[in-house]
Amino acid sequence: MDYDSDIVEWSERQADALRRRAHNEIDWDNVAEEIESVGRSELHAVESLIGQALRHLLKAQAWPLHRDAPSWRADSVDFRHQASDRFTGSMRQKIDVNRLYQRALRTIPETLDGEKPGPVDETCPMTLDELLEA
Repeated sequence: MDYDSDIVEWSERQADALRRRAHNEIDWDNVAEEIESVGRSELHAVESLIGQALRHLLKAQAWPLHRDAPSWRADSVDFRHQASDRFTGSMRQKIDVNRLYQRALRTIPETLDGEKPGPVDETCPMTLDELLEA
């Protein structure tokens, strides 16, 4: 099996070849690509969790008296904990909290249950470290 036709079988064979140190059986280019992909995937997961946390924080800030505001705040803390659990030091230079915050701002609805949002911060009020300390 090759990389393009069955990734699962390919990965199992490649892992076996690596464990046996069978250098001549290793698909080096695709192995390198997959290893890089793992890192990108982990970074994306942490950014996604931070984005979710920010969206929930913004909704709670925009509609603080809404019946769901306590749930939004709790969900935000949960997303922040999950992000913290997956965060590694090498991600620090790659995560742009302000970019994530601006994206979250764009998701705020114009109204919620017929109510316009209250004022929200235009720039992220928290640093990456503060977000991960949830």
